[in-house]
Amino acid sequence: MTEPAAKTQISLRVPTELVEAFDTIAKGMERDRSWVMLRALKQYLDSEGADVLRELEGIAALDRGEGVDFDEAMDELDAIIDAAVQRRSKVA
Repeated sequence: MTEPAAKTQISLRVPTELVEAFDTIAKGMERDRSWVMLRALKQYLDSEGADVLRELEGIAALDRGEGVDFDEAMDELDAIIDAAVQRRSKVA
């Protein structure tokens, strides 16, 4: 059996109407508010939050010098395109 994930308690100020909406959803699903809010947070991390995390990792990789020089990449792409054009002109 896997161990449960570590948990941290947080405090968050949320507009009343948002809390009421979560309460309504929780009641309709016969769950508690925390369960519904946790699902909402996980969904955010799987969508928009994942995009932000990827961007931050990309920036960190560039800061570590792990990027590729733009001009070098463009030169390589130009060479690939030129080779394809030459092959195509020989066939035609």
